[in-house]
Amino acid sequence: MHQSQMSLEFDQKAFLELLHHRFLQNMIRHETLVWPPIEKRLLQQLDKLASLFEMESSGGEPDVIGYEHDEYLFVDCSPESPVGRRSLCYDQEALDKRKNNPPAGSALSLAAAMGLEVLDEEEYRRLQRVGVFDTKSSSWLRTPFEMRKKGGALFGDRRYDRVFAYHNGADSYYASRGFRGLLRV
Repeated sequence: MHQSQMSLEFDQKAFLELLHHRFLQNMIRHETLVWPPIEKRLLQQLDKLASLFEMESSGGEPDVIGYEHDEYLFVDCSPESPVGRRSLCYDQEALDKRKNNPPAGSALSLAAAMGLEVLDEEEYRRLQRVGVFDTKSSSWLRTPFEMRKKGGALFGDRRYDRVFAYHNGADSYYASRGFRGLLRV
């Protein structure tokens, strides 16, 4: 669904209240930030609010994890990789090359359609410093060009109280692997 259409189809006030409640319940993720300027910015950028709603609708539980370069950083903070965004290969190129049993889509394509970026390894580790995520699932990570052109892609998870970044063929997909989105507001 196109974001401008979606922005008309959800209860904006109720959704902002949900985001505000999550913000207050998880202050460890953003100890130095306050809600009013974030809400004001969201109301000035309704396309970003629609992207957040898509994150929420697909199981991402978005929340603010920082502020840098005059932007609030919203990231999927669901305990496991968002359920509504799993079983995807890494990108369109990998999807196009997969002849047998192709998945329904790719992480990078879906992220772009939602108006999001896929977390890179550094951003993923930053997220893991403000909570415990992906103990039973894994998440595709934005992969450096040099690695991707050789056919590989990165993904991350947390096992044994430690955060790992691994590699896999970009055309692989698993029921427990999705992606976490980043939205700059």
